[in-house]
Amino acid sequence: QEPFVADEYIERLAWRTPGGGSRGGEAFDPKRLLEEFVNHIQELQVMDERIQRKVEKLEQQCQKEAKEFAKKVQELQKSNQVAFQHFQELDEHISYVATKVCHLGDQLEGVNTPRQRAVEAQKLMKYFNEFLDGELKSDVFTNSEKIKEAADIIQKLHLIAQELPFDRFSEVKSKIASKYHDLECQLIQEFTSAQRRGEISRMREVAAVLLHFKGYSHCVDVYIKQCQEGAFLRNDVFEDAAILCQRVNKQVGEIFSNPETVLAKLIQNIFEVKLQGYVKDQLEEHRKSDAEQYLKNLYDLYTRTTNLSSKLMEFNLGTDKQTFLSKLIKSIFISYLENYIEVEIGYLKSRSAMILQRYYDSKNHQKRSIGTGGIQDLKERLRQRTNLPLGPSIDTHGETFLSQEVVVNLLQETKQAFERCHRLSDPSDLPKNAFRIFSMLVEFLCTEHIDYALETGLAGIPSSDSKNANLYFLDVVHQANTIFHLFDKQFNDHLMPLISSSPKLSECLQKKKDIIEQMEVKLDMGIDRTLNCMIGQMKHILAAEQKKTDFKPEDENNVLIQYTNACVKVCGYVRKQVEKIRNSMDGKNVDTVLMELGVRFHRLIFEHLQQYSYSCMGGMLAICDVAEYRKCAKDFKIALVLQLFDTLHALCNLLVVAPDNLKQVCSGEQLANLDKNILHSFVQLRVDYRSARLARHFS
Repeated sequence: QEPFVADEYIERLAWRTPGGGSRGGEAFDPKRLLEEFVNHIQELQVMDERIQRKVEKLEQQCQKEAKEFAKKVQELQKSNQVAFQHFQELDEHISYVATKVCHLGDQLEGVNTPRQRAVEAQKLMKYFNEFLDGELKSDVFTNSEKIKEAADIIQKLHLIAQELPFDRFSEVKSKIASKYHDLECQLIQEFTSAQRRGEISRMREVAAVLLHFKGYSHCVDVYIKQCQEGAFLRNDVFEDAAILCQRVNKQVGEIFSNPETVLAKLIQNIFEVKLQGYVKDQLEEHRKSDAEQYLKNLYDLYTRTTNLSSKLMEFNLGTDKQTFLSKLIKSIFISYLENYIEVEIGYLKSRSAMILQRYYDSKNHQKRSIGTGGIQDLKERLRQRTNLPLGPSIDTHGETFLSQEVVVNLLQETKQAFERCHRLSDPSDLPKNAFRIFSMLVEFLCTEHIDYALETGLAGIPSSDSKNANLYFLDVVHQANTIFHLFDKQFNDHLMPLISSSPKLSECLQKKKDIIEQMEVKLDMGIDRTLNCMIGQMKHILAAEQKKTDFKPEDENNVLIQYTNACVKVCGYVRKQVEKIRNSMDGKNVDTVLMELGVRFHRLIFEHLQQYSYSCMGGMLAICDVAEYRKCAKDFKIALVLQLFDTLHALCNLLVVAPDNLKQVCSGEQLANLDKNILHSFVQLRVDYRSARLARHFS
């Protein structure tokens, strides 16, 4: 048995033999084991011989069966060859019979076709004779139920009559034509009645008969007319049209052999009659009297018409249904779309002007002319170079003349104009038309509103030496910044998609860049002059509040204040202006303007402190003032400004330090890099500077 392992087999045999499995123990008997092995070998030899005889017997039996099987296969092959030959003979015989049958069929058809034609011709001649005699006796003409057969006959007679000479057969030709016309009318009437009854099968039969008549198109017209009866009862003609076409599309294939042509004719009729009339009524009413309503209606009607066209694209209307529907839409709107952009620009111009004028009227403000050319250009160039106010200052009473409501209204009008432009403009004219709308936005929003407010704001900035000046230009900056973000958003969201792939893109970007640069120049100029005014206000506070005795008190031992009144008022003013700047600007502009204000503020305090002489106690008070100024400078959150005031605070220590320590203080970290003249100028402010001891120590 498999698997067979000889070692294991011998081992098992040894263990079964008494005295053969102890492997050298006392009970081990080698002779008995040898005897067992010899006996077992003999048994195996006998078994081998027996199995060998059985194998030889099986081999002989297998060879015998193989010979018998081979003989049987040969016999089957011979039988198969005989059968195949019989099949070939049968196939040849079938082909021969089939050829004979086809030939016989052709012969029969050749005999039968002329016979049928002769019979048909005989019938037609019989019916023709009835027309010739003037009396129709045949049942086919008198029985109304056989109108289909009569129609077939009269249609053939009508074709024959057209070939006959008029002079000899004029009367019979007219009778046939009259009967042709009567039958045609009867069929159309029958079709109409069947349509009203809703009998689709009867309509299909009559339509099939009428297909060969000249009045077939009239049958289609009747069908189209009756389909529309009661279909347009609601206010929404477009929805009614879609429902009607959907219903007819399901039905028309069951009636006509050319359903796509019939459905296309129905759609054409709806567009050219129903929709065109509806569009004309809606648009002509407002075309000359109300441009806003006219544009809204035009956009709405065109959108709904194109949406209807998209729904109709699902139906089978022939090969090029896209072109077919586009032509129908164009035929309705061409007279309105030709001059659309002129109406749009005219309306946008008048509407924008009205929005602005209404705003200025609400402010009781008469808009002043900014002026161009000549003197004005010269003033503008001088102002940009010198930053000086040219002409009288205008009191705006805190009004910025900028309105987010006005801006939102202008942007909303322009947004709607862009949407209409996208929908109503020809693709080739779209970028050009969008640019014209953008130009209107630039003119009224940027030039007439923002730029005018900047000019007015600039004119309203008082001179730097004015007292108690109200500074409103930062409010103008804040609102102009907000407005321009809205303008930029509309540029990206609504204009860019219309011009992104056209040459007008670069033109629009350049126009936008120019207007930004123009505004930035005026904003920079106004901010600079506003900062000058702030410094001027600080000068007035210092001049009015700072006294010489503040830093050289009469009683050195009786000074009760921590810092001077001038310092308190200046710091209070500066903090308000810093907060105002933060609220008026965003981004890096805040840091830039605050740094400029901080530098000017430091310069003012630096120059202011050099106007006084300082006693020991006065110097301490000056240090306290500068410490308060430095605390105020921290609100700027600008490293440079804080550094400047740190240095100024260190300089003020020179006003109180002992003469023996002057050199040590001057060589300190904060003062070591300063010009010696600056250090000397501060030391000179000390009351005791003239003493020989101090002069000697500092030299």
